[in-house]
Amino acid sequence: MSPAAKKGVLIGGALAVVAIVAAAVVVLAGGSPAPAPGRSAQAGPVDPGSAARRYLAAFAAGDADSASALTDAPQAALSAVRDVWSTLKPREVSAKLDKIGTPAGERAAASYTLTWTFGPGRVWSYPGSFDIVRGPDGWRVHWAPSVVHPKLQAGQRLVAATAASDVPAVLDRDGKPVVLSGAGGLHPADDQAFPLLRSALTSHAQSSSGDAFAVERVDSSGKNLETLFGHTGATLKPVTSSVSTAVQTAAQSAVDGYRGKAVLVALQPSSGDVLAVAQNSRVDNAASAFSGQYAPGSTFKIVTATAALEAGLVTVDSPVACPLTDRIGTRTLSNEGFGLGTTTLHRAFARSCNTTFGRLASQLPSDGLVKAAGQYGLNADFDLPGLSTELGRVDPPRSADEQVEDGIGQGTVQVSPFGAAVMAATVASGHAITPRLWADGGTTVTTPYSAPSGSVLAPLRTMMREVVTGGTATGLAHSGTVFGKTGTAQFGDGAEAHGWFVGYRGDVAFSVFLEGANDSGPAVAVGAKFVAELR
Repeated sequence: MSPAAKKGVLIGGALAVVAIVAAAVVVLAGGSPAPAPGRSAQAGPVDPGSAARRYLAAFAAGDADSASALTDAPQAALSAVRDVWSTLKPREVSAKLDKIGTPAGERAAASYTLTWTFGPGRVWSYPGSFDIVRGPDGWRVHWAPSVVHPKLQAGQRLVAATAASDVPAVLDRDGKPVVLSGAGGLHPADDQAFPLLRSALTSHAQSSSGDAFAVERVDSSGKNLETLFGHTGATLKPVTSSVSTAVQTAAQSAVDGYRGKAVLVALQPSSGDVLAVAQNSRVDNAASAFSGQYAPGSTFKIVTATAALEAGLVTVDSPVACPLTDRIGTRTLSNEGFGLGTTTLHRAFARSCNTTFGRLASQLPSDGLVKAAGQYGLNADFDLPGLSTELGRVDPPRSADEQVEDGIGQGTVQVSPFGAAVMAATVASGHAITPRLWADGGTTVTTPYSAPSGSVLAPLRTMMREVVTGGTATGLAHSGTVFGKTGTAQFGDGAEAHGWFVGYRGDVAFSVFLEGANDSGPAVAVGAKFVAELR
């Protein structure tokens, strides 16, 4: 916004005398009483003191006609007095004549104190001076811009500024502005960035526009030469958020490139920082990323493998059966067109063998999956300021058949994309994380959780790495050292399925959720595009 537009200067139009007189307070030091403001001065005052007092009285009342008539340059003074009153719009002005010097020939010096009141807490007072000169018709104030303010020079004006040019109110983790404060209040630095986090980011910010007010000395172009009083919010101290503009850009680009409904959540495992949350325009539920509850499919095998390892049923190298189909209780499970016969646990995990993990789930205690899911935060609860999140829900199975279905991420287990990212971040970090949106914390842990032991997470990470190097996520094999797990989860009548990928690379954990994708392959591709843009 240009300085001229920012100031909103109004020029011209005589001020209503009655309203202005009510706002004026004039304090005069001795001498003859001043005439009522608004009365035209014909012959000049007969002495310097009268001239000074009458001018100050008229100026304080906002009576530009009378004030200018008491000067030796009426037209220039009229324009200047009208301009400063219409621009600053004071509630009240008081003028105090401090001293009249002894006339030296045709000239005498006067000093004054001018006080402007703009509102509660906005009172500006300063000393000034001017000369009074004698002409053929009496004494008059010698006009110059400095009569209004000592620093005002030819070609300059006083203007009111109610807000600065946009200043950062919220920064990302790298110091880049994500929310600005200015004349329009708080608004995004980039209209396209962080759409799902915008409300939370803005609600935590401080606006500089609410109490911003300043009187500035500007040149003829409107450029601010000096702020004489107040401030316009430029000193606002921004707050630092956890988000990353670079990560958000990569996440948004990845989901926007997918033709269906796509969501991506990225967290920093070491800190719990929320780095990015993105979904494309095809997703019709703004809460999908944070609290949408979906069957996690085979990504839940992270939980089932953890429970089996903790129960001592298997090790990472244990031989396990992976037939094409297997009847377990009253449920018949099948793999997606393959069987591995007898294989190892890590190989069954990499290939996402339903029959293996359904059988393992059936051998667990009834609370085995619930406890393991809890160690990844899926039953935890956090209060992040400005966000409503639900990580997931994993309840004790109501039957043996339901426990089998839960073991492969079908059944009744539910996870949100945000919860899936927390699960991946927990594997990566080795400890429970507290998701946070602000560098200074602010998250309240309502229901805490504890991560699995290192003796369990170490082999689990090995298996998640094999998923990428030789399993169902080889589309990420050339994306650096990525660990993860794919998932396909049927929903509704079973005719359609969601696609998932959860994993991490370095200190970035992420989940990709594709609603109705019917395969995990596209989720792997979205994940590959995401991490490629992080390089």
